[in-house]
Amino acid sequence: MSELSLKDGAGRRRIPDRLATPWRRLLGSWELLLLGVAVLIFIANTLASPYFLDAWNLSDATFNFTEKAMIAFAMTLLVIAGEIDLSVAAIIALASTAMGAAAQMGVDTPGLVGIGIGVGLICGAINGIMVAGLKLPSIVVTIGTMSLFRGISYIVLGDQAYGKYPESFGYFGQGYVAWVFSFELLLFVLMAVVFALLLHATNFGRQVFVIGNNAFAARFSGIPVERVKFILFLLTGLMSGIASVCLTSRLGSTRPSIAQGWELEVVTMVVLGGVAITGGAGTIGGVVIAAFVMGLVTFGLGLMNVPGIVMSIFIGLLLIITIALPILVRRLRNLRS
Repeated sequence: MSELSLKDGAGRRRIPDRLATPWRRLLGSWELLLLGVAVLIFIANTLASPYFLDAWNLSDATFNFTEKAMIAFAMTLLVIAGEIDLSVAAIIALASTAMGAAAQMGVDTPGLVGIGIGVGLICGAINGIMVAGLKLPSIVVTIGTMSLFRGISYIVLGDQAYGKYPESFGYFGQGYVAWVFSFELLLFVLMAVVFALLLHATNFGRQVFVIGNNAFAARFSGIPVERVKFILFLLTGLMSGIASVCLTSRLGSTRPSIAQGWELEVVTMVVLGGVAITGGAGTIGGVVIAAFVMGLVTFGLGLMNVPGIVMSIFIGLLLIITIALPILVRRLRNLRS
C-alpha cells in the first residue's frame, strides 16, 4: 500500500492513502478473535471430558446461555444507545411469580405466556418512563427497580415456591423441535436474526448508533431520542418476560431467587461480544459468539465438577478484563503515537 508522509511538531507520521479492505477489517475484528477463543474452548472441553462431545450433552449445554442471550440481544441495543438495564433478572423473578400465582388459579398455558410477557413489558415501560421521560440515569433507575421487582416477589412468595404448572407449559423450556434441537435453541436463533436485522439493517438501528455516539447531536438531527430509548427499554422488558417463560417452564417451579445474579452474566455477555460499554459501537454477531463462549466455559467447568462460586468468580473476572482490555490497548496506542 502506498503511503503519504506528513510532518508535525513531533516528527513524521505515515498516513495510508487507502482504507483497509473488508477482508483486513474482518481479520482484525474482535468477533474473529472471539470465534477463535470459542474454538479453543471447544477443543479444551473435548480433551478434558469424554462426555463433552455427546450430542445430548451439547444440547444440554445450550440451556446455559439461550435464555440469558435472548435478554443480551435487547441489552446490546440499549448499551449501544448509552444506557443499561440492571433489573432484567428481577423482571424475570416478578414475571415468574405472576405466572406462578396465575397457574395456582387454574390459568392455562396461553394465559401464562401472556402474563409473563405482559409483566415484562410493564416493567420495561416503568424503566423507560423514568429514564426517557423523567431523564433519570438508567443505572440508578434500574438498580432501584431491581430491588423493587425482586422485593415484590419475596413479599408474595416468602420462602415458599409455586408449582403445579400445566403439563403443556413445560414445552417452552423442556421441549425439542427435532432430535437434539430444543425449542429454546430455535427461539435463540430466531431472536438473533431478528435483532441483527433490527440493529444492522434498519433506520431504527442506525438511530441507536447515532444516539450512542452523540445523543445531543442526534436530537438536532431530528432523531426522537427519548422515544427510541423508551422502545429499547420496552424491548429489554419484553425479552426478560420471554426468558422468564422459558426459565420457569424449564424449572417447573417459581422461587423469588430465580435468575439471581443473571444481570451480571447478561452484561458480561454483551461486553464480551465487543459492545462498547460507553455506547456507540457493537454487533449482534459478537454477542452471539460471546453467548457460545460463556455457555461452553460454564458447561465445561460443570463437567469437571467445578463449584458454582468458582464460575461466578470467573464471570466477574471476565467482565473486568473485557472492559479494561480495550481501554489499556487504546492507552498503549496513544503512548506509541
